[in-house]
Amino acid sequence: METSPPRHPSAQRISRSGDFGIKGFLETSFLDWPGRLAAVVFIGGCNFRCPFCHNAELVLEPQLLPSIPLGTILGRLSALRGWVDGVVVSGGEPTLSPRLPELLGRIRAAGFDVKLDTNGSCPDVLAKLAARRLVQAFAMDLKAPLEPALYEALAGVPVRLELIRASIDLIRLSGLPHLFRTTYVPGLLDHAAICRLRGAAPAGSPHVLQAFNPSRVLDPALLSVAAPSVEEMLVLGGAAA
Repeated sequence: METSPPRHPSAQRISRSGDFGIKGFLETSFLDWPGRLAAVVFIGGCNFRCPFCHNAELVLEPQLLPSIPLGTILGRLSALRGWVDGVVVSGGEPTLSPRLPELLGRIRAAGFDVKLDTNGSCPDVLAKLAARRLVQAFAMDLKAPLEPALYEALAGVPVRLELIRASIDLIRLSGLPHLFRTTYVPGLLDHAAICRLRGAAPAGSPHVLQAFNPSRVLDPALLSVAAPSVEEMLVLGGAAA
């Protein structure tokens, strides 16, 4: 039985146009794959509308952004071989792209490991990628405790929590390096919610809290919300642990 939601319209455009929907490329990052120097590929289109999203242009109107040819990216990766030791595929939500397996296969054929960033809404896609060994690591966003109203508020749309739970279990059981991460947004999540959320992350799996950054957000109402202090993040981190 198909468990993922219908493909996003932008993903359908990708399929028809023959490109891979790559809307951004970062040649080197120390932050996106812990312990590795990685390149980052950004796929346009998303089925969530998280109010705190910092890649709003990838989410709202990816069709207005020029696509980067895969050949261009593979050429740069070849030039960076020996420095870059992995490629992070992020978004948007990359699992919405019908050409994602082909994209990951081309990156793997070029000799690079792949880490996939996901919101967990398409567990069937994650299962297929893991089974074909197209992914060597996962990072999944846990938006909130697995409570319908609260998760919807952080995701910006209704969410089928059974799909989120299925993705959590799949990633946990995959045997691959992985982490779960949550963006703490003051006013949308509180300390009690963070504690409840920690129970949704599997025991023994890394769960990272990251601070909300108000400088780039999808919902303009959050521009006036102050970023949490370092002290508050330390307190929250201790509570989550």
